[in-house]
Amino acid sequence: MMDPALWPAAGSPAEEVAWQALSQRIPDLYRLLMKDPRARQSVVVVPSLSFDFRELAKITGVHHYEERMLVNLMLLRQPRTKMIYVTSQALDPTIIDYYLAMLSGVPHAHARKRLVLLHCADASPQPLSKKILERPRLMKRIAEEAGDPARSHIVCFNSTHWERTLAVRLNLPLHSVDPALNNLGTKSGSRETFRAAGVLMPDGFENLVSADDIARGVSELKKRDPSLSRAVIKLNDGFSGEGNAIFKYDAVDHSDDLERIKDALPKYTRFEAPQETWDAYVQKYSEMQGIVEAWVDGDEKVSPSAQCRVNAMGEAQAISTHDQVLGGPTGQVFLGATFPACDPYRLEVQDRGIKIAEELAKRGVIGRFGIDFVSVKEPNGKYKHFAIEINLRKGGTTHPFLTLKFLTTGQYNVEDGLFYAPSGKPKYYFATDTVQNERYKGLIPEDLVDIAVYNGLHFHGPSERGVVFHLIGALSEYGKLGLVAIGDNPQQARFLYRQTLQVLDAETASAASLAKLAARPADLPASGTAR
Repeated sequence: MMDPALWPAAGSPAEEVAWQALSQRIPDLYRLLMKDPRARQSVVVVPSLSFDFRELAKITGVHHYEERMLVNLMLLRQPRTKMIYVTSQALDPTIIDYYLAMLSGVPHAHARKRLVLLHCADASPQPLSKKILERPRLMKRIAEEAGDPARSHIVCFNSTHWERTLAVRLNLPLHSVDPALNNLGTKSGSRETFRAAGVLMPDGFENLVSADDIARGVSELKKRDPSLSRAVIKLNDGFSGEGNAIFKYDAVDHSDDLERIKDALPKYTRFEAPQETWDAYVQKYSEMQGIVEAWVDGDEKVSPSAQCRVNAMGEAQAISTHDQVLGGPTGQVFLGATFPACDPYRLEVQDRGIKIAEELAKRGVIGRFGIDFVSVKEPNGKYKHFAIEINLRKGGTTHPFLTLKFLTTGQYNVEDGLFYAPSGKPKYYFATDTVQNERYKGLIPEDLVDIAVYNGLHFHGPSERGVVFHLIGALSEYGKLGLVAIGDNPQQARFLYRQTLQVLDAETASAASLAKLAARPADLPASGTAR
């Protein structure tokens, strides 16, 4: 690690020079590992959600989302890979054991010896990367554990100026998009990229700043299309759909009139995030900027996504497709996903995803990202696909797919959009981050593991199906949990998901009854007992 006295100032030209030099190492390391996957390397995982804290605060148990990247522990299957996993707070050892137990062909003790867990002992809402930067001794420990900088790199959830500064000060390259290109992943940048790639998107306006801009956009959309029922307003950096809002044109007479729209917006705009207000939203809009676009109507409408990556050599690749499960007041909040997207349109979505990935590659983007669509079935039975946004990060569909890939060691086939295990069977899954029930509160990780093992819910290697849990740390405090249910067909994956909920409900109902019984005054008879 560089002497702290020599660290370039954050955001300075000197830091940019150092960042560019570090970035040149990634292609060499990529070629080395492609040639020999068992080559010695160190992977530093920094699962920082580096977003506006006001947007993250809308997500229940968000600080536990640092656990979603624990799927990377599967890399310890390679016998000479070392991993340094850094979090805001210490992780429960049971959670670590849960993941390591899924490694096949590697003794638990051997993998554990190559895993270093570090934390900041800091529960504040600041991004993890910022917390690490405030702790030079922790940074020194990370660099020492990583060892040879030529054989080490950092992986992160999303890449910002904090991750860039962290990489430079650790003298370790970051295998992610250059933060200077992050605008390409905003709502405005997404629309500009779709336009350059020649991919269809809803009518709309980007790079808006003020309430007046919003009003003009909403008014102009109605003038262009008098049949339009509503407009969507989005913060550039909203997370999981929580930064979105809807304005219905039937809330005001003469709904293309600018002055009437200005008056109506504060009263009739409906937000996806509970407790959001117009004044607070407009304040964030002035800081982040945003877009207004036409709501896509349709009698039969789905929300698929394409996952792509640009590798270290600058090559655009298709990774997967999903059908998103959406919720919230108007169905814009991400709740989960099924893999793969449905047969009638998944290759069409994949094709459009690759076009967008190629455009991003031209602009210098590397790493994994997702592209969301809204697709409407037309009278001829075909689907019309509207590109909605680019998530230039490891989003909610990244860790489920990596879970499938690492556990089965199978491969995605771009020819048919299916994933095949080594057995030759196609595999399917249903994944969600939003299993939540008040009754689950108080379950600690050991309880969840006991329940899963007793009821046979865990993933079975020989059958290549079962359930894998994540966000386990959020269970006791918030009653919240994530899972990936892997099956031999979509119906089986959904069945495993529903079975898991039934088991959890049954187990916690029993616990609730026992607690109620224990709380009853001693002089009351037990149920069914006569006096």
